[in-house]
Amino acid sequence: MNFKKSQPIRIVIADDHPIFRDGLRRLLEAEPNLTVLGEASDGAEAVKMARQLKPDILLLDLSMPKHPGLEALHDLSSQSNSTPVRVILLTAAAEKSQIVEALQLGARGVVLKDSATQLLLKAIQVVMSGEYWVGRESVSNLVQYLRTLVQSSSDEARQRKFGLTPRELEIVAAVVAGYSNKEVAEYFKISEDTVKHHLSNIFDKLGVSTRLELALFAVNQSLPLKSIV
Repeated sequence: MNFKKSQPIRIVIADDHPIFRDGLRRLLEAEPNLTVLGEASDGAEAVKMARQLKPDILLLDLSMPKHPGLEALHDLSSQSNSTPVRVILLTAAAEKSQIVEALQLGARGVVLKDSATQLLLKAIQVVMSGEYWVGRESVSNLVQYLRTLVQSSSDEARQRKFGLTPRELEIVAAVVAGYSNKEVAEYFKISEDTVKHHLSNIFDKLGVSTRLELALFAVNQSLPLKSIV
């Protein structure tokens, strides 16, 4: 990756794994226009280092056990004298909700840890140019991108119904609440045969074969069930 000949890009690395930090430092310092100012092992140390050293880029691990990345990002963005550092989050895997939160808190990039070195270098270049980088691509219109992310997250939540219809979800809720087929039929003013038909479809869709398995599935998968009184 050839960066423009100019002042070197000054970087701080924050990750709780020393071996990962060391490897990343070596990769970055192999580039003539990158220099690593320091390394932090947790989010609090990263915030302190960012304020003291004022790097251009902070490479921040998302999931550090002590003071994780989003907390550190919140600290950096919430201060009135916020440090003008461009933050790129490094993560093994990120939920869309975490990406949305990170970008809203001021992160300029999100890069997966298993990405090729060239991709990280490209992300640094893109972020330094004033744009955003998420995953494997640059993002120029952040507002539109966030809208798309939020929409896709809500789509995924809807898909977690596993193809169940609203009535089928109601019947699952009744089964989880311990109602018998007869009670379910009376509650919804339908026949017992209709209840059995619904349950058969539900079992097929979810791959379960007993009411107990159905109840366990509903709880484990956090199906969106309304309480049955």
